Amino acid sequence: MGTFGFSYIGALFLLMLFIPNALWTKHKPECYDDLEKTEPRLLLLLERVGQVLVTAAALCFSDFNIRGLTPWTGWLAAAFFLMVLYEICWLRYFVGDHTLATFYGDRFYIPIPLATLPVAAFLLLGIYGKVIWLILGAILLGIGHIGIHLGHRSTVLHTRQS
Repeated sequence: MGTFGFSYIGALFLLMLFIPNALWTKHKPECYDDLEKTEPRLLLLLERVGQVLVTAAALCFSDFNIRGLTPWTGWLAAAFFLMVLYEICWLRYFVGDHTLATFYGDRFYIPIPLATLPVAAFLLLGIYGKVIWLILGAILLGIGHIGIHLGHRSTVLHTRQS
């Protein structure tokens, strides 16, 4: 279920998530605001509920803090690796063109990595900490966030082909 207490690992993961997203608000791709208007309400609701659960669980359960080397540490290492890949994808976006094609382009053979990598990382963090609330939050976030961005990507690809 989870042990209440502050998680410095959860806080680190959230900083790795929030900082590039805050920078992105000043470097949005052209026409992104038009895509936001087409987001399905159900996916948006799932995304928002997932965001709240992920944020609260990541900070409020100390189970994510490092507990020494155990077989479970591999889950934490994998989660951290995905967050590092996420940061690399953001660096490539910020250094490159700020276009929808760049934003939704595959990296490391991962489709829409700026949506999928953090969701997968928080899911693995939830498994590491054995905290169902983070696992549930990551699943809801994934359905909403990845679903929304798959829709955006489909629109972008369809528009480019027309």
